[in-house]
Amino acid sequence: MKTLRLILGDQLNSKHSWFKGDQSNFVYCLFEMRQETDNVKHHIQKVVGFFAAMQEFSDHLQSQGCELVYYTLDHKDNTQSLTENLKQLIEKHTISTFEFQEPDEYRLDQQLLEFCKTLSIHSECFSTEHFYTKRQDLGTFFKDKKQWLMENFYRDMRKKHDVLMVANQPEGGKWNYDKSNRNKWKEKESIPEFKTFKNEVSNIKRTIASQNIETIGHFNTEYFEYPINRSQALEQLKYFCEHLLIHFGDYQDAMHTEQVYLFHSRLSFAMNCKIISPKAIITTVLNYWRKHGEHINISQVEGFIRQIIGWREYMRGMYWALMPEYKSLNYLENKNNLPAFFWTGDTKMICLKSAINNSLDKGYAHHIQRLMITGNFALLTQINPDQVDAWYLGIYVDAVEWVQLPNTRGMSQFADGGKIATKPYVSSGSYINKMSNYCDDCYYNKKEKIGDKACPFNSLYWNFLDDKREKLSSIFRMKMMYSLLNKMSAEDLYNIKTRAKDIIKNPDFF
Repeated sequence: MKTLRLILGDQLNSKHSWFKGDQSNFVYCLFEMRQETDNVKHHIQKVVGFFAAMQEFSDHLQSQGCELVYYTLDHKDNTQSLTENLKQLIEKHTISTFEFQEPDEYRLDQQLLEFCKTLSIHSECFSTEHFYTKRQDLGTFFKDKKQWLMENFYRDMRKKHDVLMVANQPEGGKWNYDKSNRNKWKEKESIPEFKTFKNEVSNIKRTIASQNIETIGHFNTEYFEYPINRSQALEQLKYFCEHLLIHFGDYQDAMHTEQVYLFHSRLSFAMNCKIISPKAIITTVLNYWRKHGEHINISQVEGFIRQIIGWREYMRGMYWALMPEYKSLNYLENKNNLPAFFWTGDTKMICLKSAINNSLDKGYAHHIQRLMITGNFALLTQINPDQVDAWYLGIYVDAVEWVQLPNTRGMSQFADGGKIATKPYVSSGSYINKMSNYCDDCYYNKKEKIGDKACPFNSLYWNFLDDKREKLSSIFRMKMMYSLLNKMSAEDLYNIKTRAKDIIKNPDFF
């Protein structure tokens, strides 16, 4: 009698305690399934990347002596359903116990909980042993609090895990160096050629094509260039510490037409598959900084750590505290359709053309491109958040729902009415110009609000504030902008709104 252990495609943690000790009584299983490829339309590189990482993990476990059943997408016994595949294996291998790790997506969590209720054998759920926090820790931390501010949670995490702390005080004297992390990259500091991995995936691409899986985006090589195993992830992390950390914080919000990655680590895919843990990353970065970082300012390190121990853990906590209702929230009642150029990059707006083409070509855009370019435009044009969610979940190789949904529906689209963000993250063209070179050669004039060549973001911004006045004007952080809006003449506002309405009605014209 054996125990069947399920590993999901984002649970590729080779350091998990499951894999210690005698393995003779365990059968592991890992499935490529249409259940997952078809839940939204995914980027071709995302599907290939997950399958490549899963196959690497399968090979690793078998090399360690584990018995493992792996269903490729075209395997003859693959039912394409998680629960049907499990039923099949339980019967075939005379399984007496079923074990699984906590899924990080609510949909899969519910599917497995319901499945376990149907079993006549014992079942048990285990931690993924990946995150710093447990699912419900954030809800407990903020219990009875009016606002669930990330900064408060982040400071508590720093203290609890002794990260950048000296005698219960923040190392360097500040908790947060965010004001030092908002520089425009002006090509003074050279960016090292980014590290890529030549993971050969032609067989996976052929299988996906043969099974007629609908995907988006481009994949013009036979190689997947992000890390797909722990060795590669550690190599990428080492490269980040030695070449990119020195300017990460300075330019983490910067954007540039000729630079896809700037000083970003490119570790998010590996981390979200659990190939490498946040604790391993933070420990390595801190150790490197303390040993070799005499020329690296603390602001670079703190900015990076805040993204992981603060923002990433916070988003996961919010996801589990607010689901399943969270997925249907639409506080601003936005109902418009996503423009067609989100799938093609075909627009005269350089900022959107650059961010979307990066996304289509690489399955990648960093957090400010997602928040203040594509997300900003989607919110200003009042797109239905369901459509925005589906696009973000599908297009990025690192996108898994627990982190994508609260970032998109909450932070980016303010569809939760302020549960995550204290104000809508919207801006006119001035912010985009401040943080990028996108405006330099754009068809549109960043300073104009009306007229055929006026930057669309300018009229859309003021129109959005006016349209959503009832829901947003009482927000403290919006009062200054509403004060400016209230001083605008009726004629100017009319002309701005006329221009904005034309853009909203015909976004693919611009």
